[in-house]
Amino acid sequence: MPYPTGSDISSAVLLPLMMFAVAVSIRLAGSNARLQQRRVQQRDQALRQLLAASRQRETLLKTILDTIDVGIVAVDSQGETLLINGQQKEFLHIAMPAEGSPAPGQQEWLVFGQDRRTPLPPGKGPVRRAVQGETYSDYLVWFGAGDKQRAISTAARGMKNDVDDGFGGAVIVFRDVTDVLDALTAKDELVANVSHEFGSPLTSILGNLDLALRGAEELQPGTRRCLEIAERNAGRLRALVQDLLLSAAAVENVHLRPTDLAGLVENSLVSAQAQASAAHVGLVADVPAPLWADADPLRLGQALDNLVSNAIKYSPGGGLVSIRAARKNGWVQLEVQDTGLGMTADETSRIFTRFFRTSAAREAAIPGVGLGLSITKSIVEGHGGNITCHSLPGRGSTFTVALPAGPPPEHAS
Repeated sequence: MPYPTGSDISSAVLLPLMMFAVAVSIRLAGSNARLQQRRVQQRDQALRQLLAASRQRETLLKTILDTIDVGIVAVDSQGETLLINGQQKEFLHIAMPAEGSPAPGQQEWLVFGQDRRTPLPPGKGPVRRAVQGETYSDYLVWFGAGDKQRAISTAARGMKNDVDDGFGGAVIVFRDVTDVLDALTAKDELVANVSHEFGSPLTSILGNLDLALRGAEELQPGTRRCLEIAERNAGRLRALVQDLLLSAAAVENVHLRPTDLAGLVENSLVSAQAQASAAHVGLVADVPAPLWADADPLRLGQALDNLVSNAIKYSPGGGLVSIRAARKNGWVQLEVQDTGLGMTADETSRIFTRFFRTSAAREAAIPGVGLGLSITKSIVEGHGGNITCHSLPGRGSTFTVALPAGPPPEHAS
């Protein structure tokens, strides 16, 4: 019998070892594969749970948004819609052109300015303003036409992106305020009618008091003094009635046309010069000329006169009233700043309320009934603009009026 060679011995020993190593490797690979499969299954289950929770939250959010009676739209930085609720879809249906007319992409939506007739320029639309980075509130527009027209108050807030905290889009809120405006209109009509009815009797009272005082040489001093008091208070009552009439008519009588605000500012300063000189108040202006806006020069001049007169009146003991104006992002901003009494934050929030007067004004016995700023606000909003106030006690106040800018008239260079 031949002796086994080294090669035979190696084959007899190494082959089983190699087979064993291969078997172990296969076993380990199988175990590792099963482990990876379990991990994948666990991750898949976790993802499914997260997806289910996300869908549940999305359903909850959609239910909440569709339950409220406020329209909500979220857009990205390019203006593409990310989210819209059911109420906003109803608002858009109201603003959609009538059946048979060109598609909305070919015809303007039925969205109008505060006069309810002038189509809102594309750049002034609530969503477009928000996409341009504007933050605003109480921006009033009208959706639809005819009997179905609705007044919509809008507000917008921007969103930051996750990359560089830059502008990532915006959320715009739409609220139907038609019933509120109808109630305010009815109230204004009542005030106007009552005020008008007061006018004739007051005129008669003042006329007869004047006649009585002219021929009252034989009257006793006490009687004459009583007549003078009656005449003075009747005059104050007539001034109040006139203010109420102006307040009720401030919006209805706005007729827009291209207007140079620089000229209005100049006229207002000339008119206020005597009052400023008597109060030792300086007047300065920084307004580029021309500065065009779509405005009613009569009404806007009245609003500007109110602001300048108030700034002088509430700067007792001297001071400075500054008027500045500039054009920015399709809007004209006009500021009237004084160095007078100033107001607290609570007073500033109520300053445009009818008949409201600050405690400092009452203590200083500054004349007035608290209607001027309410009238001014109505006029500015009638132009499609807004007015705000910033003030600190003892440091004066700054009133800022923002109006839609307009192109110059065709004959202007």
